[in-house]
Amino acid sequence: MAHTPQATAVDSSYLLGPGDVVEIGLVGRADFGSRARISTDGTIQLPMIGSIAAAQRTVLQLADDVRQALIKGGFYSDPVVRTEVVGINSRYVTVLGSVGSPGLLPLDRNYRLSEVLARVGGKSGSGADYIILTPASGGPSQRYSIPQLASGGPDKDPMVHTGDKIFIPSAENEVFYISGQVNTPGAYPVTEGLTVRMAIAKGGGVNENGSEKKVKVVRSGKPLKGVKLEDPVQVGDIVTVGERLF
Repeated sequence: MAHTPQATAVDSSYLLGPGDVVEIGLVGRADFGSRARISTDGTIQLPMIGSIAAAQRTVLQLADDVRQALIKGGFYSDPVVRTEVVGINSRYVTVLGSVGSPGLLPLDRNYRLSEVLARVGGKSGSGADYIILTPASGGPSQRYSIPQLASGGPDKDPMVHTGDKIFIPSAENEVFYISGQVNTPGAYPVTEGLTVRMAIAKGGGVNENGSEKKVKVVRSGKPLKGVKLEDPVQVGDIVTVGERLF
């Protein structure tokens, strides 16, 4: 038995677009009905009516347009038109990286970044604690903290738009390195708000030969000047704790 697509609940403000599939029928009548995909020119073909514009219309607007066309054509005197969306293909975002369900996500309404993340199952265990959002408009990519998506204001949790790309990198590639006079040198994930002091703590703290006054940070191959314990640590930084003077 062939699978019949089910209606997709869309927001009343959802604007139909090319590729979307709609099902149109009359309440209480079985002699008129059609399932149609909106073509690239924004129209659909319906029985009796022929071609009718559908793109950039809500389902309610399209239903009214069909109703008026049926009345004008003399086919029915007062039809009650039912219009449903059974496939969304015109509006979507691409979600990639360390998330529960990567892929193309249809947008049946307007979504904030946190809502998109929730719909794809959140970040996976190996994911970093931030999201890179690349707008379809061609603007620069922006980085958003996942913890701030829930607690921050609208500026920390933007709306997404059709064609945007959302990417969560693997935390394994988002590390800093700590060496020298610490108890457990090595590579550690860069977390939100990480400072030099916190980086030293991740490295097991200063050992008996080390001194917090002898900390150096190399970033992109160049040593930073005047390093303070509250300075931020970035991905790829090399933090070195030197020996104390006896």
